[in-house]
Amino acid sequence: MTAESSTGKALPEPTPITRPYWDALKAHELQLQHCEACGQYTFYPRLRCEHCGKDALKWTPVSGRGTLHSYIINHVAPPGWEQDVPYVVAVVKLEEGPRMLSNLRGVPPDPELLKLDMPLQVAFVPRGDMVLTVFEPLQLKGSQA
Repeated sequence: MTAESSTGKALPEPTPITRPYWDALKAHELQLQHCEACGQYTFYPRLRCEHCGKDALKWTPVSGRGTLHSYIINHVAPPGWEQDVPYVVAVVKLEEGPRMLSNLRGVPPDPELLKLDMPLQVAFVPRGDMVLTVFEPLQLKGSQA
């Protein structure tokens, strides 16, 4: 189920399972569930570890760094996104292992410029009373690139 922001873009509706994820984003922190039984990270939020099935998941801050695993360039705007097309929908492989679906910004939606495995960093975007994630090319400290 989703709500809608003042921009007409859909908003997520947190559930008891996902609420810690959304609350962390409001604090500009990316958190994933980490299994205390097998040591693996899990994304999307769930009740039991996807790797070992134990209910030993604990929310843990993560780096927010990852790499571009795959992408599409969306040219067909869903409601509220008419001003944004074309835009990049990216599958980001997080440094901790899980993959996240997100938007990519800071790179034009051009296949010549979208390099698989390019380093990315999470960024936080307010929308309504929620904060969502996007990913941007990783800027190393002191880098002018």
